[in-house]
Amino acid sequence: MPDLSLYSLIRPILFRLPAESAHEFALKALRAGLSTSFAREAVAKRLVTREFGSLNRFGLEFSNPIGLAAGFDKNGSYTRELVSLGFGFIEVGTVTNQSQPGNPKPRLFRLPKDRALINRLGFNNLGATEVARNLRATRSNCVIGVNIGKSRSVEIADAVDDYLASFDAVYEVADYIAVNVSSPNTPNLRELQAANLLKDLLTALQRRNAKLAAQSSCERKPLLLKIAPDLSESEIEEIVAVAVRANIAGIIATNTTVRREALQTPATEVQRFGDGGLSGAPLRSRSNEVISFIYNLTRGTLAIIGVGGVFSAEDAWEKICAGASLVQLYTGFIYEGPGVVHRINEGLAAIMKREGFTSIDEAVGSQANG
Repeated sequence: MPDLSLYSLIRPILFRLPAESAHEFALKALRAGLSTSFAREAVAKRLVTREFGSLNRFGLEFSNPIGLAAGFDKNGSYTRELVSLGFGFIEVGTVTNQSQPGNPKPRLFRLPKDRALINRLGFNNLGATEVARNLRATRSNCVIGVNIGKSRSVEIADAVDDYLASFDAVYEVADYIAVNVSSPNTPNLRELQAANLLKDLLTALQRRNAKLAAQSSCERKPLLLKIAPDLSESEIEEIVAVAVRANIAGIIATNTTVRREALQTPATEVQRFGDGGLSGAPLRSRSNEVISFIYNLTRGTLAIIGVGGVFSAEDAWEKICAGASLVQLYTGFIYEGPGVVHRINEGLAAIMKREGFTSIDEAVGSQANG
């Protein structure tokens, strides 16, 4: 069983490796350390927090509000190991209908002074059919979301059919499906956030959702929409209006940003890294603004998963109070290590009691107007 407290000693070594190489090494180490059910159960006994009871979100039951954002386990190969670290849910992907290698390397960069990452991975994945096969083989007792995106070779005009093919492939293995139209690393993808194109896409997906649910005699899968932080208020209003009309279960706010303002990393170094989405601490404030705006816009009727700059319980609490009913992290997991989920959940429970709330639900949106 791995000693998770050693991460603070190991991280400097990992950070000497190229970022993507370190990521691949960490996944293999996680697999090696948690290769047996005994090891996974022993770690889970230490790290899984059940302070929050059962959280009902868009018809699903979550053991705690902290999830892993899409991008870490792109192919659904490590869900059993990741769940044992204490996550309340895992979002796999982004997956595309066609398998694809992504953008040329190097394509993932650290900004330690900013506690941030820049990535232009480009939806590298094995394809939706293979990812679904992986998830069938590694099914665990945890909510699993699958994030779907557009294949790079597919034109925007043909995007709906491409998304539908991915939706069909992962439908059986996903507890919820997230629609990614906001990554900056697939050319023209963000055009799908335009109201008319988004309406066509979400309408088609919900029609397929209803058809597949009827065929399997089950409820429709919750469909969520992941949006960019680089949107104006009027653009967010249009997107939310389309999402509500399409009966979307929730919004994931937000994806990475293409902005580079107010970074501590020297501008010459940032420019050397090139294009890509910035994630981590610099995104925290903007993400919270978008969460609060959507919460107020919908009067709290639309579930929000808050993501962007979560490193601590205080960061997660800010997102919950802004209006997020669930929270995800990615960059914080890389910087803080595998024990961070437990620390955040334990810290959230302590903050909740300190602030006089008896449940997470009471805190959701409590500072959205602040």
